[in-house]
Amino acid sequence: MTAHAQHELITVRDFIRYAVSRFNAAQLFFGHGSDNAWDEAVYLTLHTLHLPLDRLEPFLDARLLPDERVRLLDLYSRRCQDRLPAAYLTNEAWLGEDRFYVDERVIVPRSFIAELLDEQLAPWVADPWAVENALDLCTGSGCLAIKLALNFPNAEVDAVDLSKDALAVAERNIADYRLADRVHPLHSDAFAKLAGKRYDLIISNPPYVDAESVDALPPEYLHEPEMALGSGDDGLDFTRIILAEAKKHLSDDGILIVEIGHNRAALEAAYPDLPFTWLDTAAGDEYVFMLNAADLPD
Repeated sequence: MTAHAQHELITVRDFIRYAVSRFNAAQLFFGHGSDNAWDEAVYLTLHTLHLPLDRLEPFLDARLLPDERVRLLDLYSRRCQDRLPAAYLTNEAWLGEDRFYVDERVIVPRSFIAELLDEQLAPWVADPWAVENALDLCTGSGCLAIKLALNFPNAEVDAVDLSKDALAVAERNIADYRLADRVHPLHSDAFAKLAGKRYDLIISNPPYVDAESVDALPPEYLHEPEMALGSGDDGLDFTRIILAEAKKHLSDDGILIVEIGHNRAALEAAYPDLPFTWLDTAAGDEYVFMLNAADLPD
């Protein structure tokens, strides 16, 4: 089929149509940057052809060279047969307008916290320049730590992860953004190596998938590091660590912001006395919570 397609498909339009058909026939799961076959086909095609990702129309009827056809068909096949997320095929992921290098050493970036950082956490942070020390716990690729530094220009940012492989990816992204003087990757199991450190702002997008959901994950997610996904039976094991230890690492008027996926009901049931503030994101107000230092348990 691939050899036949290589001769019959001529234009960018042909290849995108073919990719959409292949992706739908393979019943791929889309959850790593796009949510449908068309958007993913367009992205993979434009990226592979080194074309602007926001300018499809002028190129739809452009004819492709033989080597370009081969590269595209190979990419479509890998997406369908190996069920690799698009980000691992292109080694890039986007959060808003910011691009990050990724590979299978890190989870594919996708965090509701990113959009909140681009708004400089207004109105919860009155003066972005007043944030001098910040922590991104479970930094992975370093994307949120970098966004912290970009949006809080006076902040020194610690980017913490248990995975040395993930930190290697984070270091690459930090270097790409020329932020090595302000963003500091640290190898630590949660707060274990942060004794004595205090922050004006702590953010975390920790593992939060419950055991039942881990067992039902589509194949695309199985390429991601297992430790970045599951967090005990109810998905809250790591969040419990954060809630137990965060206060000693926050300044007196510091704030904690944590993403917990679909676990709002379980979290509120487990901590009925904590005054969670649920932050509005594009997906709703049940995925990211905020707590002030004064409200956290000692």
